Amino acid sequence: MKIKLTNIIECNEWDELVMKTYGRHYCFQQQEGCRERGLFKFAVPNEETNDFENDTIPEVINHDEMGVSFKAWLARDPKAPLKGDECNKMCNMQWSIDLWWKRNFYPDFLIVANDLCKRGLLPPGDYGINIDW
Repeated sequence: MKIKLTNIIECNEWDELVMKTYGRHYCFQQQEGCRERGLFKFAVPNEETNDFENDTIPEVINHDEMGVSFKAWLARDPKAPLKGDECNKMCNMQWSIDLWWKRNFYPDFLIVANDLCKRGLLPPGDYGINIDW
């Protein structure tokens, strides 16, 4: 029998690390149309990353288009108001802007994980993020 050790990170602790490191709104569970409960496994460093091609997406909460390049995510001011035809006063309340970042405007997960590893904040190894809400 082969036993593999995996480091488990609670989802909220992962979010806190990302937000503290980059100063950006982030919620792993809310990405990809909202992730189900369970264990999301990954390893770092990981060469199988695919940065999102989009530098912009519609500025509409819960829009079908999700994910932006890591560069675009880092470049945008997290307090900048949302723009677009479907936006109103509610769109530009801070909670709405935060929700758009969490559900629509986020970078590829493995790009973030690899960058945290390069910064020395996430040691190389096998991990699982425990998604439990």
